[in-house]
Amino acid sequence: MEKFLRLTDTMIPLSIENIDTDQIIPARFLKATDKKGFGDNVFRDWRYQKDGSLNTNFVLNNTKYKGSVLVAGNNFGCGSSREHAAWALVGYGFKVIISSFFADIFKGNSLNNGLLPVQVSSEFLQKLLKEIKENPATKITIDLENQKVETSIGNISFEIDSYKKVCMINGYDDIDFLISKKNKIEAFEATL
Repeated sequence: MEKFLRLTDTMIPLSIENIDTDQIIPARFLKATDKKGFGDNVFRDWRYQKDGSLNTNFVLNNTKYKGSVLVAGNNFGCGSSREHAAWALVGYGFKVIISSFFADIFKGNSLNNGLLPVQVSSEFLQKLLKEIKENPATKITIDLENQKVETSIGNISFEIDSYKKVCMINGYDDIDFLISKKNKIEAFEATL
């Protein structure tokens, strides 16, 4: 995984609530076990018409919005527990998802794949979505070390599991974390 300390970027507003993992990555694309290529099919049924042409009304196809931060409606990542949803979002280029609620399994899958889910209040989320729609060039800063979100509409703090925070800051997956503790483990074993 890439290290994540601080990110400043523009945002893409997806003000739909209850986005489930089948909408993020439809089940027909789950045949592969390799993470490569999943980003091509993120939100596939919303991004494309049935004839395969781009749905120009969908926000990811709107050229005025860009960035690696997706700001989504409440209850993001609900539904099945497929890790492929996190793979698809990361594969598309997202580094942060902001919502007022995340399904627990989706949140864990995201953190395990270097995608930071930032949970904010419903009020802040609505203000942020409104700001992005009025000014698509609005920037946001996510400071993981200090657990802060900085925007033109105000700053807030967010919660994150301390272990997952260490992993994201250092670019560790669970095995990398254990390897980083090798000297301490060996020193402890030497005392036995």
